[in-house]
Order: sequence, then C-alpha cells, then structure tokens
Amino acid sequence: MKRTYYFLLLLVAIVQACGKDNTPSGGEGNGEYTIDWNDAADSSSMSLTDNFWNASVHYFNSSSDGNNNFQYWPQAHALNVLVDAYKRTGDNTYLSIINQWYDGVKAGNGGSFLNHFYDDMEWNALAMLRVYDATGDTRFKTAAETVWSDIQTGWNTNGGGGIAWNKSELYSKNACSNGPAAVLAALLYERFGDESNKEWAIKIYNWEKETLFNPASGAVYDNLDAKTGEIKTSWVFTYNQGTFLGAALELYKITGDKSYLNDAVKAADYTLNTLVNSNDQLLKDEGSGDGGLFKGIFIRYFSELIKLPDLDSGTQKRYLTFLKHNAEILWREGTNKQQVFYSTYWKTKPVSATGLTEQLSGSMLIEAAALLLANP
Repeated sequence: MKRTYYFLLLLVAIVQACGKDNTPSGGEGNGEYTIDWNDAADSSSMSLTDNFWNASVHYFNSSSDGNNNFQYWPQAHALNVLVDAYKRTGDNTYLSIINQWYDGVKAGNGGSFLNHFYDDMEWNALAMLRVYDATGDTRFKTAAETVWSDIQTGWNTNGGGGIAWNKSELYSKNACSNGPAAVLAALLYERFGDESNKEWAIKIYNWEKETLFNPASGAVYDNLDAKTGEIKTSWVFTYNQGTFLGAALELYKITGDKSYLNDAVKAADYTLNTLVNSNDQLLKDEGSGDGGLFKGIFIRYFSELIKLPDLDSGTQKRYLTFLKHNAEILWREGTNKQQVFYSTYWKTKPVSATGLTEQLSGSMLIEAAALLLANP
C-alpha cells in the first residue's frame, strides 16, 4: 500500500512538473504552475524512506544505489526529516521507521549513541529530542540526555574554552561542535528547566561568538587550532552560519535578550549576501559527502528564524522570499522527478543515483517549504 501511494505521489509531482494551470506562481502572470508544497513534501520524504532506508539493518544507506556503509551523523538529519514529515502528516509509516531507527542506529554505532566526534553526538541528541517532543517516547529523551552528559566532557580550557571537535583532538575548537551544543543546551533548558543547561548554552555561545564570529560581517569561521592560535577564517560554510544563528535564536527565546536576535539576523544576512551564487541567488554548491548536508542544516535553522513572531515583518518577508526562490528552483529545475532525487546544486538534476547527504538537504528544503509556504 505504501509503495502504491508513493507512485501516486510521483505521478502528481510529474504532472505538476510538466503541466500548466491558471494560477501562476507568485501572481506574476508568467505561466508557471503553482507548486502544491504538501504534495511535493509527501513525495520528497517518501522518496527518502523508499530509496535510502535499509529495512534489514534499520538505518539509512549512504547512497540511493544501496551503499550500506554506516555513517553516524547523517542518521540524525534523516531522523529530523522523518520527524518533519510525521508532524506534518501524522502518517504512522514515518513513526514506524522512527521507532526502528532507535535500535538500528544504536547498533550501527557500536551499541550506544556515544561517539568519538562531539558534533556527531550533538546532532543525534538534537534529533532524538525532537522525536521526544513529537511522540513523548522517553527512550529518546533519556538517550539525548545521556549523550549530552558526554558532550559536556568536550569543554576544556584550550583556546579559552569551547567544546572540542573530537575526543582525540581536544585543541581543535570548531563551530560545528559549539553551535549545535549551544542549541541543545538551550532546548534542554527550555523543555525541562534545569538552570545548568541554560548556563551551558550561554557559556558555549559566548565562547563561539568571541572566538569564531565576525560581528562586523556576520561570518562564522570554521575553527580555532588552540595549539597554534590560528583561526580558519577562509573556511566559512552555510552549515556553521546555520548553527550559530540557531543557537542565537534559542538563546533569544529563553532570555529575551535582543542582542541574540541581532546576532542571528547578522549571520543569516551574511549567508544570503555571500554564500550564494550571484547569478541565480541559490545557496552555493558545497559538494557531496559531509558538505552535502551543509545547506540543509542552514535551512533548518533559517526556517526557525523566519517563524519567529518577533522578527520584523520586512526581514521576515525578505527571508521567506529567499527560501521560496531556492525551493521553487529546486523543485522546478533541480529535481529528478522520476525518483524525486536531488543533487548538490539545487538547479541541477541528478541523472540516476544520489548521495544521502545531498538528498537530505533537498528534503529539508522541501519540508521547510511545506511548513512555511503551504499555509501562509
């Protein structure tokens, strides 16, 4: 039944891709068909489960052609897409996979959710906390809190503080291990009221802002090598922009301090002004592998900023227009509609197979469009 429904959704997507109707997108009179974002998200997220979910080992394969090498950190983002789809639809197909994910990913990671890389653990803890929020399943809450306890061991005085990138390089202090940690601590405080988590969120954020954030431009630098004192200012990625603005946003929510919101806007504006292709205003291609996930992570936290009631209306409209433009180009031009596959550049269709990370970024954008554009 599930596969029959999936092919019906694909048929809808193909009709939308080829047909025209009398309601041009954006009211511009340009003859473009109107995208039904809920239908697009249905076919997108179901493509993820049908083409990447490994029903034998209960985790997501690393490519659509059946490569079942286990990669820990993308599992978190796949889980996040499942949560997006489940919250949007209430479809128990997604809930069933979410429940299987718990044991499958735990087994694939060696029997626990603890890992050598602090940032990887942060992502899985964040995703499991979202599952708890959506379902009330306390397994996921307990696992997230266990992982959070281990993450705290990554804080050390090298470089003046900050969470290390991994357990064998305690001198490497990276944006990727501090932004998500601050988000996680803030969310745990917001959910359960432990003041120590609020203190952790502020402490981690302050270190990242003072060390890796350029307040003049809004750029978030990738890392500090505490052995040499070198800050990698040439590495600026959508991923780190997204996690920094996400941390700033969560701290604004729990403190009401407007300076955090200003930081979030500054980081978002840098991304829209700098980390895009100037000719088409699409978020830039950051490659496959780990880089395939970068844009999707930015979109996740950028979407949360757009939803914030306190964001001024002009900024919200500008951000929503940017997200809509990227989503429309992806769906109209960059989606292989036969399989609903995405590539690393949102204007280029993959020919046949694609990787999990780039598929996830596209999936996150389409789910964000359904969230923000389907019922404006």
